[in-house]
Amino acid sequence: MSLAQALSAALACGLERLDGQLLLLHLLGRAPTDRAWLLTHDNEALNPSLLAQWNSLLQRRAAGEPMAYLTGHQEFYGLGLMVDPRVLVPRPDTETLVDWALDLLNAPTLDLDPTDNPSPGISVIDLGTGSGAIALALKHRRPDLRITAVDASQQALGLASLNAKRLGLEIHFQSGFWLTDVSDHYFLIVSNPPYIAEQDPHLQALRHEPALALSSGVDGLKDIRTIIEQAPARLLPGGWLLLEHGFDQAQNVRALLAQTGFTQVQSHKDLAGIERCSGGQWREVK
Repeated sequence: MSLAQALSAALACGLERLDGQLLLLHLLGRAPTDRAWLLTHDNEALNPSLLAQWNSLLQRRAAGEPMAYLTGHQEFYGLGLMVDPRVLVPRPDTETLVDWALDLLNAPTLDLDPTDNPSPGISVIDLGTGSGAIALALKHRRPDLRITAVDASQQALGLASLNAKRLGLEIHFQSGFWLTDVSDHYFLIVSNPPYIAEQDPHLQALRHEPALALSSGVDGLKDIRTIIEQAPARLLPGGWLLLEHGFDQAQNVRALLAQTGFTQVQSHKDLAGIERCSGGQWREVK
Protein backbone atom coordinates (compact mmCIF):
# COMPACT_ATOMS: atom_id res chain seq x y z
CA MET A 1 0.00 0.00 0.00
CA SER A 2 1.37 3.41 -0.99
CA LEU A 3 1.20 6.46 1.25
CA ALA A 4 -1.48 7.91 -1.02
CA GLN A 5 -3.53 4.73 -0.70
CA ALA A 6 -3.03 4.78 3.07
CA LEU A 7 -4.50 8.28 3.23
CA SER A 8 -7.41 7.20 1.04
CA ALA A 9 -8.06 4.33 3.46
CA ALA A 10 -8.07 6.83 6.33
CA LEU A 11 -10.66 8.98 4.56
CA ALA A 12 -12.77 5.88 3.94
CA CYS A 13 -12.70 5.21 7.69
CA GLY A 14 -14.14 8.65 8.35
CA LEU A 15 -10.97 10.57 9.26
CA GLU A 16 -10.59 14.17 8.18
CA ARG A 17 -7.77 14.58 5.69
CA LEU A 18 -5.62 16.52 8.16
CA ASP A 19 -6.11 13.87 10.86
CA GLY A 20 -5.17 11.17 8.36
CA GLN A 21 -2.00 13.02 7.43
CA LEU A 22 -1.02 13.59 11.06
CA LEU A 23 -1.68 9.96 11.95
CA LEU A 24 0.40 8.74 9.02
CA LEU A 25 3.25 11.08 9.92
CA HIS A 26 3.11 9.74 13.47
CA LEU A 27 3.33 6.18 12.15
CA LEU A 28 6.37 7.10 10.05
CA GLY A 29 8.08 8.87 12.94
CA ARG A 30 8.02 12.22 11.20
CA ALA A 31 7.12 15.65 12.58
CA PRO A 32 3.51 16.91 12.30
CA THR A 33 4.88 19.75 10.17
CA ASP A 34 6.00 17.32 7.43
CA ARG A 35 2.70 17.28 5.56
CA ALA A 36 4.39 18.57 2.41
CA TRP A 37 6.74 15.59 2.59
CA LEU A 38 3.76 13.25 2.29
CA LEU A 39 2.73 14.91 -0.95
CA THR A 40 6.16 14.49 -2.51
CA HIS A 41 6.49 10.86 -1.35
CA ASP A 42 2.94 9.64 -1.86
CA ASN A 43 4.08 6.76 -4.10
CA GLU A 44 6.30 5.25 -1.41
CA ALA A 45 5.00 2.01 0.06
CA LEU A 46 4.42 1.01 3.65
CA ASN A 47 6.38 -2.09 4.61
CA PRO A 48 4.35 -5.04 6.00
CA SER A 49 5.06 -4.09 9.63
CA LEU A 50 3.98 -0.47 9.19
CA LEU A 51 0.96 -1.56 7.16
CA ALA A 52 -0.21 -3.80 10.02
CA GLN A 53 0.24 -0.92 12.48
CA TRP A 54 -1.62 1.42 10.13
CA ASN A 55 -4.58 -0.92 9.83
CA SER A 56 -4.69 -1.22 13.63
CA LEU A 57 -4.68 2.57 14.03
CA LEU A 58 -7.51 2.94 11.52
CA GLN A 59 -9.59 0.30 13.29
CA ARG A 60 -9.09 2.03 16.62
CA ARG A 61 -10.02 5.41 15.15
CA ALA A 62 -13.08 3.96 13.42
CA ALA A 63 -14.15 2.62 16.83
CA GLY A 64 -14.12 6.19 18.15
CA GLU A 65 -10.79 6.31 19.96
CA PRO A 66 -9.53 9.93 20.12
CA MET A 67 -6.76 10.97 17.75
CA ALA A 68 -4.71 12.12 20.72
CA TYR A 69 -4.64 8.60 22.15
CA LEU A 70 -3.52 7.20 18.81
CA THR A 71 -0.63 9.65 18.51
CA GLY A 72 0.03 10.05 22.24
CA HIS A 73 0.15 13.82 21.73
CA GLN A 74 -2.13 16.84 22.12
CA GLU A 75 -1.44 20.54 21.72
CA PHE A 76 -2.78 22.79 24.48
CA TYR A 77 -2.08 26.50 24.88
CA GLY A 78 1.03 26.19 22.71
CA LEU A 79 2.42 23.21 24.64
CA GLY A 80 2.82 19.70 23.30
CA LEU A 81 1.45 17.31 25.91
CA MET A 82 1.69 13.55 26.17
CA VAL A 83 -1.76 12.01 26.59
CA ASP A 84 -3.14 8.49 26.86
CA PRO A 85 -6.27 6.80 28.27
CA ARG A 86 -5.19 7.61 31.83
CA VAL A 87 -6.42 11.19 31.30
CA LEU A 88 -8.97 13.23 29.40
CA VAL A 89 -7.84 14.73 26.12
CA PRO A 90 -7.31 18.49 26.76
CA ARG A 91 -9.88 20.50 24.79
CA PRO A 92 -9.50 23.95 23.20
CA ASP A 93 -12.53 25.07 25.28
CA THR A 94 -10.40 24.78 28.43
CA GLU A 95 -8.05 27.45 27.10
CA THR A 96 -10.84 29.89 28.04
CA LEU A 97 -10.16 29.03 31.69
CA VAL A 98 -6.42 29.62 31.24
CA ASP A 99 -7.06 32.97 29.54
CA TRP A 100 -9.26 34.13 32.41
CA ALA A 101 -6.77 32.95 35.04
CA LEU A 102 -3.92 34.82 33.33
CA ASP A 103 -6.03 37.97 33.07
CA LEU A 104 -6.53 37.88 36.84
CA LEU A 105 -2.90 37.06 37.57
CA ASN A 106 -1.63 39.80 35.26
CA ALA A 107 -4.04 42.47 36.54
CA PRO A 108 -2.17 45.65 37.58
CA THR A 109 -4.52 45.95 40.56
CA LEU A 110 -3.44 42.60 41.99
CA ASP A 111 -2.48 43.39 45.57
CA LEU A 112 -2.03 40.56 48.04
CA ASP A 113 -1.42 41.34 51.69
CA PRO A 114 2.03 39.88 52.55
CA THR A 115 0.69 38.79 55.93
CA ASP A 116 -1.77 36.56 54.10
CA ASN A 117 0.74 35.46 51.44
CA PRO A 118 4.15 35.29 53.17
CA SER A 119 5.86 33.04 50.61
CA PRO A 120 7.33 34.58 47.43
CA GLY A 121 5.24 34.20 44.30
CA ILE A 122 1.50 33.88 43.79
CA SER A 123 -0.02 30.57 44.84
CA VAL A 124 -2.29 28.67 42.44
CA ILE A 125 -3.88 25.23 42.69
CA ASP A 126 -5.28 23.18 39.80
CA LEU A 127 -7.85 20.61 40.93
CA GLY A 128 -8.29 17.44 38.88
CA THR A 129 -5.20 18.24 36.83
CA GLY A 130 -5.33 15.17 34.55
CA SER A 131 -2.54 15.59 32.01
CA GLY A 132 -1.44 18.76 33.82
CA ALA A 133 -2.66 20.94 30.96
CA ILE A 134 -3.99 23.92 32.94
CA ALA A 135 -1.21 23.96 35.54
CA LEU A 136 1.52 23.65 32.90
CA ALA A 137 0.01 26.34 30.67
CA LEU A 138 -0.11 28.77 33.61
CA LYS A 139 3.44 27.94 34.72
CA HIS A 140 4.73 28.31 31.17
CA ARG A 141 3.25 31.79 30.88
CA ARG A 142 4.01 32.82 34.46
CA PRO A 143 7.17 31.02 35.72
CA ASP A 144 6.95 32.96 39.00
CA LEU A 145 3.76 31.20 40.07
CA ARG A 146 3.80 28.59 42.84
CA ILE A 147 1.51 25.95 41.40
CA THR A 148 0.11 22.84 43.03
CA ALA A 149 -1.73 20.29 40.90
CA VAL A 150 -4.07 17.77 42.55
CA ASP A 151 -5.69 14.62 41.20
CA ALA A 152 -7.36 11.62 42.80
CA SER A 153 -5.82 9.35 40.14
CA GLN A 154 -2.25 8.25 40.71
CA GLN A 155 -2.08 7.24 37.05
CA ALA A 156 -3.05 10.74 35.94
CA LEU A 157 -0.48 12.28 38.30
CA GLY A 158 2.18 10.02 36.81
CA LEU A 159 1.48 11.27 33.30
CA ALA A 160 1.20 14.91 34.43
CA SER A 161 4.58 14.61 36.18
CA LEU A 162 6.13 13.27 32.98
CA ASN A 163 4.73 16.23 31.04
CA ALA A 164 6.14 18.68 33.58
CA LYS A 165 9.55 17.04 33.50
CA ARG A 166 9.68 16.95 29.71
CA LEU A 167 8.68 20.63 29.49
CA GLY A 168 11.05 21.68 32.27
CA LEU A 169 8.26 23.24 34.35
CA GLU A 170 8.25 22.97 38.13
CA ILE A 171 4.86 21.95 39.52
CA HIS A 172 4.07 20.43 42.92
CA PHE A 173 1.89 17.38 42.33
CA GLN A 174 -0.31 16.04 45.09
CA SER A 175 -2.73 13.14 45.37
CA GLY A 176 -6.13 14.05 46.75
CA PHE A 177 -9.87 14.46 46.28
CA TRP A 178 -10.39 18.11 45.34
CA LEU A 179 -9.40 20.23 48.39
CA THR A 180 -9.99 17.57 51.05
CA ASP A 181 -6.28 16.88 51.63
CA VAL A 182 -5.03 20.42 50.95
CA SER A 183 -3.76 22.54 53.84
CA ASP A 184 -2.25 25.63 52.18
CA HIS A 185 -4.03 28.80 51.02
CA TYR A 186 -4.15 30.07 47.45
CA PHE A 187 -4.87 33.22 45.52
CA LEU A 188 -6.36 31.23 42.66
CA ILE A 189 -8.14 27.89 42.50
CA VAL A 190 -8.82 26.59 39.00
CA SER A 191 -10.51 23.39 37.95
CA ASN A 192 -11.96 21.57 34.98
CA PRO A 193 -13.89 18.97 36.99
CA PRO A 194 -16.29 16.28 35.75
CA TYR A 195 -19.57 17.96 34.82
CA ILE A 196 -21.58 15.59 32.64
CA ALA A 197 -24.76 14.06 34.10
CA GLU A 198 -24.49 10.34 34.77
CA GLN A 199 -27.20 9.40 32.25
CA ASP A 200 -26.21 11.90 29.56
CA PRO A 201 -26.25 10.16 26.15
CA HIS A 202 -23.10 12.07 25.12
CA LEU A 203 -21.07 9.84 27.44
CA GLN A 204 -21.24 7.04 24.88
CA ALA A 205 -19.17 9.09 22.43
CA LEU A 206 -16.59 9.62 25.19
CA ARG A 207 -16.36 5.96 26.22
CA HIS A 208 -12.63 5.74 25.51
CA GLU A 209 -11.84 8.45 28.09
CA PRO A 210 -11.79 7.86 31.88
CA ALA A 211 -15.39 7.85 33.15
CA LEU A 212 -14.47 9.24 36.57
CA ALA A 213 -13.15 12.39 34.90
CA LEU A 214 -16.35 12.92 32.92
CA SER A 215 -19.57 12.36 34.88
CA SER A 216 -20.63 13.87 38.19
CA GLY A 217 -23.93 12.91 39.72
CA VAL A 218 -27.48 13.11 38.44
CA ASP A 219 -27.20 16.72 37.22
CA GLY A 220 -23.46 16.83 36.52
CA LEU A 221 -22.83 19.34 39.31
CA LYS A 222 -21.88 17.05 42.20
CA ASP A 223 -18.14 17.76 42.04
CA ILE A 224 -18.63 21.44 41.27
CA ARG A 225 -20.75 21.75 44.43
CA THR A 226 -18.02 20.06 46.46
CA ILE A 227 -15.31 22.38 45.14
CA ILE A 228 -17.41 25.50 45.76
CA GLU A 229 -18.16 24.34 49.31
CA GLN A 230 -14.49 23.61 50.05
CA ALA A 231 -12.91 26.62 48.31
CA PRO A 232 -13.54 29.41 50.88
CA ALA A 233 -11.42 27.66 53.52
CA ARG A 234 -8.47 27.42 51.13
CA LEU A 235 -8.62 30.85 49.43
CA LEU A 236 -6.60 33.89 50.47
CA PRO A 237 -8.60 37.10 51.04
CA GLY A 238 -9.35 38.47 47.58
CA GLY A 239 -8.66 35.10 45.97
CA TRP A 240 -10.61 33.65 43.07
CA LEU A 241 -12.23 30.35 42.16
CA LEU A 242 -12.60 29.59 38.43
CA LEU A 243 -14.48 26.54 37.15
CA GLU A 244 -15.07 25.06 33.73
CA HIS A 245 -18.54 23.56 33.26
CA GLY A 246 -21.02 22.33 30.68
CA PHE A 247 -22.57 24.46 27.95
CA ASP A 248 -25.87 24.78 29.83
CA GLN A 249 -24.64 24.99 33.44
CA ALA A 250 -23.41 28.59 33.76
CA GLN A 251 -26.54 29.95 35.45
CA ASN A 252 -26.60 27.12 38.01
CA VAL A 253 -22.89 27.46 38.78
CA ARG A 254 -23.20 31.22 39.24
CA ALA A 255 -26.09 30.62 41.64
CA LEU A 256 -24.00 28.14 43.67
CA LEU A 257 -21.13 30.62 43.87
CA ALA A 258 -23.37 33.48 44.95
CA GLN A 259 -25.17 31.35 47.55
CA THR A 260 -21.81 30.39 49.07
CA GLY A 261 -20.82 34.05 49.45
CA PHE A 262 -18.58 34.70 46.43
CA THR A 263 -18.63 38.17 44.93
CA GLN A 264 -18.01 39.43 41.39
CA VAL A 265 -19.62 36.21 40.19
CA GLN A 266 -19.44 36.00 36.40
CA SER A 267 -19.06 33.69 33.42
CA HIS A 268 -16.70 33.78 30.43
CA LYS A 269 -17.51 32.57 26.92
CA ASP A 270 -15.42 30.27 24.77
CA LEU A 271 -14.64 30.90 21.09
CA ALA A 272 -18.04 29.48 20.12
CA GLY A 273 -19.78 32.08 22.29
CA ILE A 274 -20.82 29.52 24.94
CA GLU A 275 -20.55 30.38 28.63
CA ARG A 276 -17.83 27.84 29.38
CA CYS A 277 -16.37 28.99 32.72
CA SER A 278 -17.77 30.65 35.83
CA GLY A 279 -16.07 32.02 38.90
CA GLY A 280 -16.05 34.50 41.71
CA GLN A 281 -13.90 36.26 44.29
CA TRP A 282 -13.76 35.45 47.98
CA ARG A 283 -13.73 38.67 50.04
CA GLU A 284 -12.37 41.54 48.02
CA VAL A 285 -8.96 42.97 48.90
CA LYS A 286 -9.45 46.29 50.75
